[in-house]
Amino acid sequence: MVVTVEFVGALRHAAGTDKVRVNCQRVISIRELIKEVTAKAPKLKLNIPKPQLEDRGINTLILVNSKEISVLNGLETKLKDGDEVVFVPVVHGG
Repeated sequence: MVVTVEFVGALRHAAGTDKVRVNCQRVISIRELIKEVTAKAPKLKLNIPKPQLEDRGINTLILVNSKEISVLNGLETKLKDGDEVVFVPVVHGG
């Protein structure tokens, strides 16, 4: 199973690329995908902090096939072959 992961904005710099293909031996969730991509690109851990892994906060918008994961099954959304996941940083000002 292959999932395409795209990084937008500052996440692109942290990942060192704008897009990667992740080969999975089994069905995985968004939570598991985050752990896998942050293991391969440790700088992403600074941009997708641990609370994001435990409970999706407001640090990163995550889309699966153009749908925000909050309308799916959140971090437990299961991915299938050919899915496209996009990580978009949320910028706050004040």
